[in-house]
Amino acid sequence: MSHVVLAGALDTKGAEYAYVRDLLVEAGLRPLLVDVGVRGDPQTRPDVTRAEVARAAGRAVGEIAGLPTRGEALAAMAEGVAALLGSLRDTGEVDAAFGMGGSGALSVLAPGFRALPLGVPKMIVTTMASGDTRPHVGASDLLLVPSIVDIAGLNTLSRFVLDRAVAMLGAQLGRPVPSAAGGDGAPMVAASMFGVTTVGVSRACRTLEARGLDVLVFHANGLGGRTLESLAADGWLSGVLDLTTTELADDLAGGVASAGPDRLAAAGRRGIPQVVSTGALDIVNFGAPETVPEPYRERRLYPHNATATLMRTDPREAAALGERLGAKMSAARGPVALLLPTGGLSALSEPGGAFHWPEADAALERALLDSLAPHVAVERSPAALNTPEFGERAARLLLTLLASTSAVH
Repeated sequence: MSHVVLAGALDTKGAEYAYVRDLLVEAGLRPLLVDVGVRGDPQTRPDVTRAEVARAAGRAVGEIAGLPTRGEALAAMAEGVAALLGSLRDTGEVDAAFGMGGSGALSVLAPGFRALPLGVPKMIVTTMASGDTRPHVGASDLLLVPSIVDIAGLNTLSRFVLDRAVAMLGAQLGRPVPSAAGGDGAPMVAASMFGVTTVGVSRACRTLEARGLDVLVFHANGLGGRTLESLAADGWLSGVLDLTTTELADDLAGGVASAGPDRLAAAGRRGIPQVVSTGALDIVNFGAPETVPEPYRERRLYPHNATATLMRTDPREAAALGERLGAKMSAARGPVALLLPTGGLSALSEPGGAFHWPEADAALERALLDSLAPHVAVERSPAALNTPEFGERAARLLLTLLASTSAVH
């Protein structure tokens, strides 16, 4: 019988949670009702009390209830929910998670829900299921279901929405979770790609697929990099072809495509074989021209389209990126190789391109090589990164690393 963590504020939505609990039982599932309310008394008896949730956050429930603002109390309970779900995950007592409510419920539940592994069904029925949901969903498979009406009592429409939501959850639990071996048993490999590195990365992907690998391609736009890191951290990947590391440039210079400071960390920590390159480190991404920060207005800019303006990294920024990339690769616990391109980091920085700047590329390479630990293998390709020749060599290099770890024979 599948365990479903049913978490919410039972002081305001006790009847609604009792209704969903009964639906889950009727569906043959085992709900664990968790109270995250902090103000009034619970309207429905929970299986896990708010005091236990508070203790999971290292605090007393009275202390949380007495915090000066509602936001502080919600943040504290969010820590408790995340800690509780982590413990239940470790003991195998959570197969799915379900919640409902508005912005407050999202702030309490979403951090813990999205930390559950990919494939564990996680759903929140909410009034906040439209608009910018990235802060709540992140790089997870958390499903936000529009509640249509406010979750403030049971009525014909709210029952209809909750009935459908529970049915969707049950359907997800009835499907096997994919394994790290991929749908057909092939090892899964992640590849990072951007528009200006598509030619090289696409060739690499075809070569890997021809060898029977299941290749997942991630657009290096911030969310793509975070998703790649999440899958690597959760043990889904057998290898990483990280040719497009441009998100580091956005993190350094304040661009819109940053994947955060932990980009290029998870695979190294897990010891997953990696081939890494400097793809599109010549680029920082901004929105429409008027969104480019004032200090950058006089820099070398390229209008990619009406809503995307690219900025060329200068020699100082390139050197800083080389140091960052070198430090991240040096921290890897598994096989890692650097493949350096000759003649351009992207389609824009090849000879004759808008971002061709040999001095900046040289500064990047010097700082990168100076920052590498001895265990990092280094190879130089005579081809530019965005070429089939470079992609072919990168794929074969990764295949060699995978063979050394028996991931591919």
